[in-house]
Amino acid sequence: MATAHGEKILKYLEENGTASSLKLAELWNEDHQKIVGTVKSLLCLGDVIEADLQSSAQWGLSEEGRQVAEEGSHEAQIYNAIPPAGSTQAEIVAKAAEVNSKFTKDMAKVGFSKAMSLGWIAVDKSSGAPKFIRKVDSIQDKVQEHLKELATGKDTLTNELRTEYKKRKLIQEIVIKSYLMKPGPSFTTSVTKQETDLTPEMIASGSWKTKEFKPYNLNALGIPIQRGHLHPLMKVRAEFRQIFLEMGFSEMPTNNFVESSFWNFDALFQPQQHPARDAHDTFFLSDPATAKNIPVEYMERVKKVHSQGGYGSQGYGYDWKIEEAQKNLLRTHTTAVSARMLYALAKGGFKPAKYFSIDRVFRNETLDATHLAEFHQIEGVIADYGLTLGNLIGVLYEFFRKLGIEKLRFKPAYNPYTEPSMEIFSYHPGLKKWVEIGNSGIFRPEMLLPMGLPEDVSVLAWGLSLERPTMIKYGYDNIRDLVGPKVNMQMVADNPLCRLDKHHGTEMKETNDLQDLENRMDSIMTRLRGIETEVKKLKKQGKTTQEKLTLVIEADPKHPPLSIQTLVRLLVVREDILVTIHQHSSLATACPTDLMQWSNLTVSNGSRINNQCNLTWIWKAIGRHPIAKVVNQTNGDIQGEAAIARLLTRLLESWTDCAMYENFDSSISSEIDEWLDIWEDCIHSGDSKFSVLIRRIHNQLGHSDGRKWLVGPLPGVKSLADIFLSSLLSDKLSTGQAKEWISRCISV
Repeated sequence: MATAHGEKILKYLEENGTASSLKLAELWNEDHQKIVGTVKSLLCLGDVIEADLQSSAQWGLSEEGRQVAEEGSHEAQIYNAIPPAGSTQAEIVAKAAEVNSKFTKDMAKVGFSKAMSLGWIAVDKSSGAPKFIRKVDSIQDKVQEHLKELATGKDTLTNELRTEYKKRKLIQEIVIKSYLMKPGPSFTTSVTKQETDLTPEMIASGSWKTKEFKPYNLNALGIPIQRGHLHPLMKVRAEFRQIFLEMGFSEMPTNNFVESSFWNFDALFQPQQHPARDAHDTFFLSDPATAKNIPVEYMERVKKVHSQGGYGSQGYGYDWKIEEAQKNLLRTHTTAVSARMLYALAKGGFKPAKYFSIDRVFRNETLDATHLAEFHQIEGVIADYGLTLGNLIGVLYEFFRKLGIEKLRFKPAYNPYTEPSMEIFSYHPGLKKWVEIGNSGIFRPEMLLPMGLPEDVSVLAWGLSLERPTMIKYGYDNIRDLVGPKVNMQMVADNPLCRLDKHHGTEMKETNDLQDLENRMDSIMTRLRGIETEVKKLKKQGKTTQEKLTLVIEADPKHPPLSIQTLVRLLVVREDILVTIHQHSSLATACPTDLMQWSNLTVSNGSRINNQCNLTWIWKAIGRHPIAKVVNQTNGDIQGEAAIARLLTRLLESWTDCAMYENFDSSISSEIDEWLDIWEDCIHSGDSKFSVLIRRIHNQLGHSDGRKWLVGPLPGVKSLADIFLSSLLSDKLSTGQAKEWISRCISV
């Protein structure tokens, strides 16, 4: 059954033919929003009623205006706060604030100025210190009277008063949206509720045969599924872990965040005076402050190689102290874990081994956009007989090739525990330069031989951070957006899958069953496209001569709709379209010349009579969302940049043979709508959503599959989505592929 208001509206329409939601709210003494809600419910029933959305403007009180209507004007409050003998300005303001707690210094400034100009008060300097006195015995507060009348719906303000009160921010123009209704083709006063779900009970009883079901909106989003989400770091971590496992590595246990300085520094042949061991770079523990379980014999060998040398080394020649080695700390690198594993390998009888680890490390860093006190380190270690620097370079090429990185360079470097040491650089095609991506080297004999490893054993090692490749993969500029207490949890839920760009046959092959399913889907989609083409042909055969169109677009010069500008330029390729640009009186200052001539178009000879379309562009103070109106049509205003872009594209497709939106098949049109809807969501949600949109564009265009456009099967088709988004985001996209995409869109 329809609601009580719904039945009343239908009965009213039956008796009167038309109805306004505003008039019904006034007639029934009901909240207008409740009437609007009922109208929307009736519209969902199909063609029972027809309703046009209308907008009307009226003047109402602002928040400050309502306060003035209750307490009096600012000038009246100042006058009333002055005692008969007069008083200083500070005392008067304090008295007014005592009477009205919302009275501010800005209000007092306006009050003094207005009261002086009206001749209500004056400044008396005869007694030395200046004070304000009353000049008249009584006053009439016209401002309060006018605002009280306006609050009751009685607007008697002159244009001069309206301008003054608006300038004082006492009144504001309020836009009221309402519906004008009339009976539809299927009008009836007895409406039954449409079913929204087909239940098992309906199927079992057969009652579904007599039920009327509400049409399904197949484009609506479903209810979000509440589930857990993997953080982007964990997704990239899983990819790195898989690469190590494919190369035959074993994972090291890294669940020991607290290490002794011995394993973190001394075992790696890092001297106790090294700057990295200072409290400014390392987090030392206060409880427990020291470690007790250091292997004594091994510690003595490490002490000797530090202080006296050995194994062909002179050592550092200083007084090595056990107290320094026993200090507990939060590990600064996972190489401490590698040292433990190599020591265990030596004790158990050496066998060639390959180890890796990916886990957290901690450093006393200054926090900024690229540095955190806690981050992840990826480390690989290979121990075997007779390994050389050439072996290390070969392993690094294979490791990074599996990451999709093939252009590598190596630069000599210094590390306390590796010799030789190399920094690893890769060519970044987006930045067009070589960037450092890791560090590597061969562990020194001073580190390995005290452990008990054979002299002819070499250990290769390399490492890199997990955060930097994750930031590059997901398009983050600030590491604090990825890790830390300020991370947006919605980002974790929305971030896409991670697929590192692997090459040379490392991809998984699809099963035959999956391929068969895809072939069937392709066949079905081909048949659907054929049906759509036939329908469009039939529609074109039934078309008569095109109807002439008069279109008005209003936009705010503070928020110029760049995508609409682009589409208008495409439209006026036809010679029978006239575009004129005007400035509305609501603008406080004149529009810049570039906006008054911004279309930069060659238009018709100025006659409006024979044109297929007359487009009037009006710059007006209306806020961020432009408005389009089709003259002599009752469809109502079209609001928002995306909605107007859809309208202009439909006109372009109907007047030419191009395909940009609805002339594509439904699957591509749906993709276009999805991109435009994401933009609308960004407009209403703020900058955080814009970064998601930009990352999505980068991801869509950044694959190595040759994609050139945002939608459609590879390489894609140019569409409204490309024209729309490239016009709006050209200054926000940074990757090489995105810039090439913008150039292609501009050429269109």
